[in-house]
Amino acid sequence: MVDLKTLKQLIKMMVDNDLTELDIQAEGGPIKLRRNSQAAGGVQMIPMAQPAAPATAAAAPGQTAPTASDTDNGDDEGGETIDSPMVGTFYEASSPDAKAFASVGDRVDPDSVVCIVEAMKVFNEIKAETSGTIVKILVENGQAVEFGQPLYVIKPD
Repeated sequence: MVDLKTLKQLIKMMVDNDLTELDIQAEGGPIKLRRNSQAAGGVQMIPMAQPAAPATAAAAPGQTAPTASDTDNGDDEGGETIDSPMVGTFYEASSPDAKAFASVGDRVDPDSVVCIVEAMKVFNEIKAETSGTIVKILVENGQAVEFGQPLYVIKPD
């Protein structure tokens, strides 16, 4: 279950952005919030028995849809992947003119920030959560990413 502080932040985000429904994957399981637009800001939390399967992204015009080789689990590089914990936009640095958090060949530890994923105007730092060396970056700066999508291939120590 999500803590009260996080729940209040999610509700505030929904109200501030005039959202009527929010589905997220949290550490304690999936959370679904629904706001009745006719009510005065009332938000309903709907318990979910099973984690929702992540939606697949449709390809933008002029692009091809991701294939299994585009979103592999890193086995061809002999490593593990660092996956996106949410749907959002991938950024390799804190600003356009800043140095990337992680590049190919960089060594990371579990607390190393490797990128930022922006979701609903909130910039979330993504940590490696494992030790090793970055061997491949699987997404481009500014690219939309899905929940669970591999972002980096890392060769563990």
